[in-house]
Amino acid sequence: MEPAGERFPEQRQVLILLLLVELALAGWEPRRYSVMEETERGTFVANLANDLGLEVRELAARGARVVSEDNEQGLQLDLQTGQLILNKKLDREELCGPTEPCIMHFQVLLKKPLEVFRAELLVRDINDHSPEFPEREMTLKIPEISSPGTVFPLKKAWDLDVGSNNVQNYSISPNSHFHVSTRIRGDGRKYPELVLDTELDREEQAELRLTLTALDGGSTPRSGTAQILILVLDANDNAPVFAQALYEVQVPENSPIGSLVVKVSARDLDTGTNGEISYSLFYSSQSISKPFELSSISGEIRLTKKLDFETTTSYDLDIEASDGGGLSGKCSVSVKVLDVNDNSPELTISSLTSPIPENSPETEVALFRIRDRDSGENGKMTCSIQDDVPFELKPSVENFYRLVTEGALDRETRAEYNITITITDMGTPRLKTEHSITLRVSDVNDNAPAFTQTSYTLFVRENNSPALHIGNVSATDRDSGTNAQVTYSLLPSQDTHLPLASLVSINADNGHLFALRSLDYEALQAFEFRVGATDRGSPALSSEALVRVLVLDANDNSPFVLYPLQNGSAPCTELVPRAAEPGYLVTKVVAVDGDSGQNAWLSFQLLKATEPGLFGVWAHNGEVRTARLLSERDAVKHRLLVLVKDSGEPPRSATATLHVLLVDGFSQPYLPLPEAAPAQAQADSLTVYLVVALASVSSLFLFSVLLFVAVRLCRRSRAASVSRCSVPEGPFPGHLVDVSGTGTLCQSYQYEVCLSGGSESNEFKFLKPIFPNILSQESKRRSEFLE
Repeated sequence: MEPAGERFPEQRQVLILLLLVELALAGWEPRRYSVMEETERGTFVANLANDLGLEVRELAARGARVVSEDNEQGLQLDLQTGQLILNKKLDREELCGPTEPCIMHFQVLLKKPLEVFRAELLVRDINDHSPEFPEREMTLKIPEISSPGTVFPLKKAWDLDVGSNNVQNYSISPNSHFHVSTRIRGDGRKYPELVLDTELDREEQAELRLTLTALDGGSTPRSGTAQILILVLDANDNAPVFAQALYEVQVPENSPIGSLVVKVSARDLDTGTNGEISYSLFYSSQSISKPFELSSISGEIRLTKKLDFETTTSYDLDIEASDGGGLSGKCSVSVKVLDVNDNSPELTISSLTSPIPENSPETEVALFRIRDRDSGENGKMTCSIQDDVPFELKPSVENFYRLVTEGALDRETRAEYNITITITDMGTPRLKTEHSITLRVSDVNDNAPAFTQTSYTLFVRENNSPALHIGNVSATDRDSGTNAQVTYSLLPSQDTHLPLASLVSINADNGHLFALRSLDYEALQAFEFRVGATDRGSPALSSEALVRVLVLDANDNSPFVLYPLQNGSAPCTELVPRAAEPGYLVTKVVAVDGDSGQNAWLSFQLLKATEPGLFGVWAHNGEVRTARLLSERDAVKHRLLVLVKDSGEPPRSATATLHVLLVDGFSQPYLPLPEAAPAQAQADSLTVYLVVALASVSSLFLFSVLLFVAVRLCRRSRAASVSRCSVPEGPFPGHLVDVSGTGTLCQSYQYEVCLSGGSESNEFKFLKPIFPNILSQESKRRSEFLE
């Protein structure tokens, strides 16, 4: 069983053929126009606008054009006047030869919508050719015993004109023995016969010369002449007789040269030379006799050149058999040329639209006409295209086809199509013709620019130089030409407090981003904005992406000592009892760093001391402790210089000066100097001064802390974005920095330090002293001092 997929194309082809036949039968009844041959170029033929019932402007609007069957541009349509005029001189004999009437078929093609009107042009003959005989001189051998009334066939004259302009009559020069009779053949052509009027006498006149004249029927008659030489022979009473008066043969047009067409045969009852027969073409025009060759001895007719059914469908030959005595017989040979499938289908493009815009609905791409010069089954055709293209063929009238799109095309998917139109005939073997059409799809701005990322994160180190290139964004557009040219821009920020125009700029051509001014991490840690990419199509399409800029910290802030204050006021002296054990906490140096991360990691170092080795500073928390037991030989007053250094590159540092006073107990705050012993009054006065000094230092310290916190909060309120406050996970052990009251610090403090968390950086956000029960501690200190 044959698969359904293989039967479908055959059914489709049959349907197309039936549709073409129905359309052709239902078409406009063809009109016929006429013109005389050899008429000058530009001659008016007809007013097509009136005949078609259209306005002249409609012809131009619908792209009217004249298409001839053989693509000969013999006619031209004037779109300004709607008139059909001659495009060149027409020669009827060249167009149609002996065929009458001579008709040129053409179509009037209209588009939008598609209509085809058939029409015919009759080319009328004029008498522009004179009759011509195939030979300038004909020789007749007539036996002297011929009786009056005997008829002798003569070769007729050939006139390329037709109808009344063809040969109408024959005449012969005056003589006493012969006259000419004009006969009509079955095809309507006239030929001459020589009729004997009086007996001939060879002994009296052995030969005669006569002039045969052929006259056509034109309004101004034309004529042609030939000489007849009559040789009077002795008696030969039997003429050759053909076996058939008419030979009918059929020859395929693809028969090879030299192949036998037919063999004619004649018989003569005479003997000797009077019975020897020779064959010749009695009459044929040069165009008819050229494809054939007759053997004068055997009577075989063979081909001398290829036959073409599309040019000539049949040939008629007259064969003469002559014996040695001068008698002759005649027969006719009718050769019918059989059509074979030797012509491939032809395709003529009438219109082609390329490129076509993408996203267009069903669009006509091409209009073309097909034909096959063969006939019958050999001339039936099917038309198709390949299956992998989004196009289809729609049959129209008069073998016209429309190539249309199946739907909207997408240039970004495919920008060019190679469509192969295949026309196959139904002959055996089947012949086909392929015609390729290259169709380009033009771009429509249907794709918005697309960023390579939906969001970009850029890093820039603070204190950068202005106009620094900090990164770039990139967007691509799948369209082409100006539709793919992308322009970048900064979109307005939704944060009204962010001065975006003074922070960054973007290169509109390449998307490069630049920092317009130096950034300060302590003022602005991060900010974000949106950038847009717009193409240059019409209408323009755009897209946007988010850009986040993270400012990286630089070590541009030195540590700041919170305690002891280093503002030049009266120093706060730390009191250490001489009975203190090693590791006794004297005081704690408290410092902060405005930077973050590693740049804010502080280390402490004792840079200088009155007595080296007596005191030590812990590197990580700044605690100042005794390194050994105190003795009576140690000086009473000590000055310590502590170095506070961060971990940045390069590191920054600050120094803090501490004053330590060694006492025997809190009841004697100052030891007597070696040169004089203090009095009791002086001790009481010193106690008062010490209490006042401690209160002053504490008040000044609290004021400084509050002022520092207020300044920091003011600066943070002006920042573009505020990082979430979190407890850092860095090297800090906890969220409290303790300033212990051990030693002579007037009161105990705990500072709550809130830091911004990050992957690599931390930052102090604010400081707030947490006051313990100052009154209880101060009361305890006073009781110990008084004791």
